[in-house]
Amino acid sequence: MNVLKVVIKLLDGSIMKGESTDFLPDKKYFYLKLIEGGTKKIDIETLKAIFFVKDFEGDKDHKKQYKDILPWGGKKIRVEFIDGEIITGYTSSFSTGRYGFDIIPADTAGNNEKIFVLNSAVKEKAYI
Repeated sequence: MNVLKVVIKLLDGSIMKGESTDFLPDKKYFYLKLIEGGTKKIDIETLKAIFFVKDFEGDKDHKKQYKDILPWGGKKIRVEFIDGEIITGYTSSFSTGRYGFDIIPADTAGNNEKIFVLNSAVKEKAYI
């Protein structure tokens, strides 16, 4: 069983942190074991994005470092969310017919290993 450390951002602006063992990108819901205790069923349609993280604390003083080419490939993409947040990273593809798509952050030294972006939370996305 693969335990994933995740920070989820909801469309209403709230944030939850915890672990999941059953997240799949095509499932309507998954369970989140909250770091403060308890388990919550998460409806994927309420989410903005799922951040798969190295740890829950992160580094608030981290200076972003971007690379133009990553060894595993993918196209560079810029995503602007409906709340104004912008993320730059790499994706192998995105489809509007699915809940969302994966981005590998351009800042490989940051705390985020991967981000699952919900199409419903995106204002604009473009390959750059």
